[in-house]
Amino acid sequence: SGVLKICRMHIHILGICGTFMGGLAALAREAGHKVTGCDASVYPPMSDQLRALDIDLIEGYGAGQIDLKPDMFVVGNVVSRAKLADGRARYELMEAILNSGLPFTSGPEWLANHVLQGRHVLAVAGTHGKTTTTAMLTWILESAGLAPGFLVGGVPLNFDVSARLGAGKHFVIEADEYDTAFFDKRSKFIHYRPRTLILNNLEYDHADIFDDLAAIERQFQHLVRTVPSEGRVISNVAEAALQRVLGKGCWSESVLFGKDALENGFSASGEPDDFALLKDGQPVGQVSWSLSGVHNQLNALAAIAAAEHVGVAPCQAAQALATFQNVKRRMELRGVVPYTKSGLSGYVAVYDDFAHHPSAIRTTIDQRLARIGPLDPHGDPIPAEDGAVRRPATRLLADLSVSEAGTLAAVKNTSAPFLQYLDKVGLQLGSAIEVLDKVPFDNSLEIRINCERAVLVSAEVSRNLFVTE
Repeated sequence: SGVLKICRMHIHILGICGTFMGGLAALAREAGHKVTGCDASVYPPMSDQLRALDIDLIEGYGAGQIDLKPDMFVVGNVVSRAKLADGRARYELMEAILNSGLPFTSGPEWLANHVLQGRHVLAVAGTHGKTTTTAMLTWILESAGLAPGFLVGGVPLNFDVSARLGAGKHFVIEADEYDTAFFDKRSKFIHYRPRTLILNNLEYDHADIFDDLAAIERQFQHLVRTVPSEGRVISNVAEAALQRVLGKGCWSESVLFGKDALENGFSASGEPDDFALLKDGQPVGQVSWSLSGVHNQLNALAAIAAAEHVGVAPCQAAQALATFQNVKRRMELRGVVPYTKSGLSGYVAVYDDFAHHPSAIRTTIDQRLARIGPLDPHGDPIPAEDGAVRRPATRLLADLSVSEAGTLAAVKNTSAPFLQYLDKVGLQLGSAIEVLDKVPFDNSLEIRINCERAVLVSAEVSRNLFVTE
């Protein structure tokens, strides 16, 4: 099967309720190990998921847990040698382990030795898009019948679990650059030894442990050094930081992806939700799926390039993405709520998204602005009061600059559909634009142009507004 055969052991995980350590616990249980663990806060949904796997959980880091006598303590990077105000150790269990000379290791090191060894590891690294790209790649391999193992920092909707051993020889892992543990300050991904490596992007992040971008680039260069000569390194051609990393040395096959990857890599032609897949500038497939945004288009290109390295044809990978369902908390529609404002009715769509880095937040908002529109609970178009049927997602057509007097001052980024819209409503420079009450969308305004209702969205809550079809 390609899965490493190992002797069963009892591991006790410190910081078990974190996303990575919870996934590691699930893999260990699936492999037949006895698993117990502790954390400062043990609560649903992670606590329920772990207990469902027959994992005993202890709240807190009491020193008495050494009496469990596990074969190995696996230490999460939440644990440190910090002290409380009264001088006591914050993590008394860790102090007891050290004082007693008991065996301990980090999560990434345990994973490398007991799960990843002997397998073809496909790792996805970068500041943004790791979880989504890892889920995409896993689904492509699953659709190709390769039955991969995986560890994802989220829950792929195609699998509904964040980790699985898998029956095949391949293992797909989200490769995080955060440090391994208080006793191992290397990035987690150094332990994974990938044969196929995706480098999505690289920006300054994790200011608590990295002084600057150069410090993160150094860790990425160390990662590249671990890829064998028969391996493949897949990188975003538009990311200057990644190209600096690779410029310091790359000993594996190098494949690019992105808009300008026309000679040695994968690029796209068309809208992010329906585009032609190009390899070395030549069409090799078509991706038509439910996701939107250029960032997801790039994620798809990277995943397809990685899948090709393990024998999945690009056209087959593109077809698999048609049934990809994304990841929980990645622009996940949680529900719709009806509302009435200023005599007009509609729906508020509530989305849940994990983005926290400024660039990721900007990308997520831009994606939503480009696709904004009313949805009913089933995603069907909602008839407006005038009988017209609005599409559930509308494309951004143009920027309108509105004067302080409330008249149209300028039109930018015009297109043929927008010009037709202007002609339809008789809008011209100097036309009065009535701005109605703010509706329950973030940064959204309802407007009426010559009695024609529309939704305008302001990216910065300014007088520069977007009009949609």
